[in-house]
Amino acid sequence: MSTLRLSGLLLAAALILPTLSSAEDDMTQISLSDQSRWDYFSDQVMGGISQGQASFEQSGDQTVLRLTGKVSTANNGGFIQARTKLDAPLPATAQGIILNVKGNDQTYYVHIRTTWTLLPWQFYQASFEMSEDWQEVRIPFGDFAPYGRMLRKTFDAQTMQSIAVVAFGRDHDADLSVRAIGMY
Repeated sequence: MSTLRLSGLLLAAALILPTLSSAEDDMTQISLSDQSRWDYFSDQVMGGISQGQASFEQSGDQTVLRLTGKVSTANNGGFIQARTKLDAPLPATAQGIILNVKGNDQTYYVHIRTTWTLLPWQFYQASFEMSEDWQEVRIPFGDFAPYGRMLRKTFDAQTMQSIAVVAFGRDHDADLSVRAIGMY
């Protein structure tokens, strides 16, 4: 059993490194370079009409995730997102999400799914404001609110299973670029 845990920790360490910046030695990063680990979803899975895409671009030697599209609340819709699953539980000391992002002066969201978010419409979400310049955004886990019924008001970071960047909840054009995402 300890061999299995050790191999899981080694896999987690491979996904976590490198850090966003050398000054953030305690921050863990989610890989953007393995594009197969990211899935695009829109409200079309439930009858909505939002349209978009998640693409990957090179900016120098960095891979950048770009979420673009037109979000529409028509037909009970209202989202596009790029989501990745986490391979290993986060350490108990994790305090929040950190992003290096730029966009089109809109509000965007991070959605977190845990072992307790069983239904598709259950998640924890926190918003952040964008500008056209690259910026670092830190969102403490305490800022995430439950979305959907029957969820606890807070979640344990060790129960996180996936993380998504999302254009959500109102009619607008989305254009969000992410060059780093992780936990601190």
